[in-house]
Amino acid sequence: MPDKPTLAFDNICTQTIKASWLNNNGVQLDVLRLDRLHPVVSGNKWFKLQFHIARLINQYSARTVATFGGAYSNHIIATAFACRMHGLPCVGFIRGEQPQQLSHTLTQARDYGMQLYFVSRNEYRNKTLLEQAFPDYYWIPEGGYSIAGAEGAATILQHVPSPETYTHLIAAVGTGTMLAGLVMAAIPGLQITGISALKGNTGAAHSVNALLPAHLHDCFSIDHRFHFGGYAKHPPELLDYMTRCWNDYALPLDMVYTAKAFFATEQLINEHTIAPGSRVLFIHSGGLQGNLSLAPGLLPF
Repeated sequence: MPDKPTLAFDNICTQTIKASWLNNNGVQLDVLRLDRLHPVVSGNKWFKLQFHIARLINQYSARTVATFGGAYSNHIIATAFACRMHGLPCVGFIRGEQPQQLSHTLTQARDYGMQLYFVSRNEYRNKTLLEQAFPDYYWIPEGGYSIAGAEGAATILQHVPSPETYTHLIAAVGTGTMLAGLVMAAIPGLQITGISALKGNTGAAHSVNALLPAHLHDCFSIDHRFHFGGYAKHPPELLDYMTRCWNDYALPLDMVYTAKAFFATEQLINEHTIAPGSRVLFIHSGGLQGNLSLAPGLLPF
C-alpha cells in the first residue's frame, strides 16, 4: 500500500495564457491550476469531499465511507485517497461486472485501501436500494453531488489571487456540484458559465439550482454545444486540440472535462460571446488520471 498521501495546496497557481487569439480579441485568460494539487487526485475532487470527511471525523465516529462510480471514475479514486489520508475505511460500488483486469483507476483505488464491489447496471440504477441494504455506511453521492460537496467546492476560489478582478468564470460541468459551489462563492456580477461534458444534459441547470439557495438560482449559464459526442467521447480533433494546448501553453487537459471546456472558452472568446476587455478565469478541475485510459502515445504528456 502507498505511503499516507498528502496534498500540495501551495502548488495551486494561476497560469496566464499567452496566445494571438487572445491578443486579437483583447481578452485576458487565466487558468486556475487545481490539477497541480496532486498527481493522482488532482483538481476539484478533494474540494467536493472535504466537508464530508470532516463531518465523518467530527460527528460520525469514523464510520465506513461508501460511494458509487464507474471503472474510470475520478470520484472513486479521490474518495479512496481521502479516506486513506484520514485513516477511514471505504467501499466503492462499481457500475458493471468485474473485469478480468482492473482499470488503472480501480487498481489505484484498491491500493489506497478501498474495497470494491461490482454491481450490475440494473442494481446501480437503484442506488437507494443499495444504500438501504447498508444503513451503517456513510454514503457520499456519486460525483460528490450534495450541498456539502458544493460548499466544499466553494472554497476553490480561496486559491484565486484578486478574484474581484475577473469578469467571467468558466468551468466544466458534470454533476453540477462544482459549479454550484463556484456560484456560492462568487462575487456578485461575475458571469459564470458551465460547459456541459455530457450530451443531452438538459437537467444540468436544475441540478445546480437544487444545491443553491433561492436567491442564487440561475446566477449562471450552461453551454451544451461542446460535448464532442457525449461523456468521455474523444474524437481525434479533441485529442489534437489537447496536444496543441500542451505544445503551445504547457497546459495538460483531460479528455472528459477540461479539454472540452477549454475548447469552449476559446470559441466563446473568438465569437465575442465574451467581449473584448474581459478578464476570464478558467477552472482547471483536474482529472488528468482519466487520460490513462488512452492508448500510450496518443498524447505528448
